[in-house]
Amino acid sequence: MSLWTSLEPASATVDPGGSTTVRLRVRNTGDVVDEYRFEAVGDLAPWTSVEPQSLRLYPGTTGSVELSFAPPRTPDATAGPNPYAVRITPTEHPEAVTVPEGNLTITPFTEVRAELVPPTVKGRFRGRPKLAVDNLGNTKVTASVGGSDNGDQLSYDIHPSNVQIEPGRAAFVKATLKPRQIIWFGSKEERPYTLAVQRSGVTPLDVEGTYVQRGFLPRWLATFLGVFMALAITFVMLWIAYKPPVRSQAKEQLQEAGISTLPPASPSVSPPAPPTPTVPATTPTPAAEAPPAGGGGSGGGGGSEKEKKTPERTAATAVQQLAAQDPGGRHICYRAFVTDKGWTDAVCDGETAGSVGQSKAVKALNIAVSGTKGTAGVAFIHNPGSTNGKGYYNNVPWSGVPDGIDNYIGSTKQDAQNMLGFTINVDEGGGPVCQTTHVHNEGWHGMGCDKPGEGEGFIFGGTLTNDLWLEAVKFTV
Repeated sequence: MSLWTSLEPASATVDPGGSTTVRLRVRNTGDVVDEYRFEAVGDLAPWTSVEPQSLRLYPGTTGSVELSFAPPRTPDATAGPNPYAVRITPTEHPEAVTVPEGNLTITPFTEVRAELVPPTVKGRFRGRPKLAVDNLGNTKVTASVGGSDNGDQLSYDIHPSNVQIEPGRAAFVKATLKPRQIIWFGSKEERPYTLAVQRSGVTPLDVEGTYVQRGFLPRWLATFLGVFMALAITFVMLWIAYKPPVRSQAKEQLQEAGISTLPPASPSVSPPAPPTPTVPATTPTPAAEAPPAGGGGSGGGGGSEKEKKTPERTAATAVQQLAAQDPGGRHICYRAFVTDKGWTDAVCDGETAGSVGQSKAVKALNIAVSGTKGTAGVAFIHNPGSTNGKGYYNNVPWSGVPDGIDNYIGSTKQDAQNMLGFTINVDEGGGPVCQTTHVHNEGWHGMGCDKPGEGEGFIFGGTLTNDLWLEAVKFTV
């Protein structure tokens, strides 16, 4: 070995969003002049810069390079100790590679964001909003969710009431709002409420929403029933008050002629039965003759028939074919709407949908399942008005469908925003759903699965960052 190295210091600490520097000293212990090239390797390589990138040393001389670490303030900067390494390659002896290693400790930070989906719900007896809680920090977050309103007009059923969220993931909390008093007649009333995300030692994060309570019967129907009852009572009273006189006109005429009594009625005689009509036999009308095949009639032959268009093969079409071949199995099929390419072919059970390495963003996803009791999802998209560099759900309601039906999340409009990520689940009792995503400039993310029956029941795939979009997806159930 013709090279001596030393990291000063061997262990360093840095805050996400900040930077720190480590000096690497190098000594040429050989007997020839050599040039050394430096390259950062390992998980911290994208956030590491080396200056200078090469160093020329005479035998017995020492030089140094600066290693600068600048981890971003994102969930990707995992809190705690993170090993790093620098590959040193001599020009004269490229096979004699040296890789000194050090340790960089990234300090933890916590950032939580919550959003109601949708922010306004309507109903006569209950409303069912969902609260999306995003962990934008680099450590696990444990929080509880509670509800309140002015005047105690609503009751709250929240499930789950406690959540644990990994860095870069989101949890969805289902809430059921019930008014304490029913509006039987009249117009709707707005009831503001607040769902609070509470963490130990931190001020609660309040998210405000509105529950619009509708009347059991609309005002116009109550007015109609009142008018109808008034008219009915008036009619009955007039009918009772007015009794027309009934007189026998025949008896009055007999009295005028001097006859005091009428003759007895003659015995009743049954009228003869009417003769049975004779119905002439109907002669069946011969069917109209069909025009001769080929050349006869207008248009001539099959030229007037429209050509049948081949139906589009959606995710539901593909999953129905799999379900017919494997009735008892669980399957998921899907396709992606890609920028400048449109819908890709429908694929199933872990195959790739989208484009890889072409920098083309996914705008929408079409998903269908079988054997899972249905699926639901919502898209997380680019936010043009973002002030923190993150996307948003854009107040789009949760989309759910049963087995064998197409589910669409995102948008295929020409001006639709890029999808950054998505949240998906299958119905409770239908088993887990797993996903992995290919993100622009980041490559394939690790496989993640939801945990039905253990609190969350949802899985988030993709990224929260505005300038990192989805390029491809894979699903399994």
